[in-house]
Amino acid sequence: MLQQTRVAATIPHYQRFLARFPNAAALAQASEAEVLTAWSGLGYYSRARNLRKAAQAIAARSEFPRDYESIRQLPGIGDYTAAAVASIAFGLPHAVVDGNVRRVITRLTNDGKVDVQEAAGRLLDRKNPARSNQALMELGALVCLPRDPLCGACPIARQCGAQRHGTQAELPLKRPRGKVQRIRVVLLAVRKRGKILFTPSARVRGFWDLPELFPEALASAACGSFRHSIMNTQYVFEVREATTKRAPKGARWWDESRLREIPLSTTAKKALRCLTKAAS
Repeated sequence: MLQQTRVAATIPHYQRFLARFPNAAALAQASEAEVLTAWSGLGYYSRARNLRKAAQAIAARSEFPRDYESIRQLPGIGDYTAAAVASIAFGLPHAVVDGNVRRVITRLTNDGKVDVQEAAGRLLDRKNPARSNQALMELGALVCLPRDPLCGACPIARQCGAQRHGTQAELPLKRPRGKVQRIRVVLLAVRKRGKILFTPSARVRGFWDLPELFPEALASAACGSFRHSIMNTQYVFEVREATTKRAPKGARWWDESRLREIPLSTTAKKALRCLTKAAS
C-alpha cells in the first residue's frame, strides 16, 4: 500500500484491509472483486491484484520467502519492496532506493545522473541494514524535502555537495511531463425498482461504473458534474438521470442498498454523490 502512497493516507485503509484479510490465507481465498472493494480509494489497483496473487503464492508454499531473490519473484514485488522487506524483516544487506533515497543521494553527490542504487549500496550499514535503510528514507521524508529542504537540521549537511554548491532546488533532475489530455464524459444514472445500472469500468479494470451515453438511453438534463484525473488525463464528468428499455452489453443491475459490497470506481462514487446532492 505504501508504494506511491503517503503513510497518512494509507493507515486507515491498511487497518480496514487487515481486519478484512488478517493473513495470507484469507487474502488468497478471497475473490478479486472482494479485494478490489476493500482496496477502493487507494488507487493503482494493479497493486491489489498483485497482492492477492502474492498471497496465493505464499499460501501455496506455506511460508513467506526469506531471501531477496525469492521475495523479488512474488507478484507485484520490485527491487525497492524486495530490498525493504529483506532488510527490515530479515536483516539482509540490500539497499532500498525510493524517491526519498534518490533525492538524498543525488543531492549528497551533487550529481543528477549518479547510479543511485550503487551509491545506496556503498552507504548501507551492512551490520544493520534495516536501521540504515529506514534512516536514509526518513532523512528524505522529513529533512531533505523536495522543496525548501531543512539543511540546517540535516546531520550530513557538511558532506552534502548540493548544500555546498546551492543546487538543492535543481536536484533530482526533473523528468519531462507527458502531454495532458482533457476528456468530457457523460455518465447516466439509470434506476429501476430500487436498482441502478452499472457497466464494467472503461478506466479501471475490475471495477463498476455508471454507463456512459448509449443509443437506447433517454437522458435528462445534467444534474451535476465533477472533475477527475487519472495520470495525464483530466476528465470532466457530467451526470444525468436516464431511462432505457434495454441495457448495454455487459451491464448489470445492482441493488442500491448493497453498493458497498461491490468494487465501485472512484468516478462512480463521485457520480452517486452528485445524484444525492441534486436530490437534496
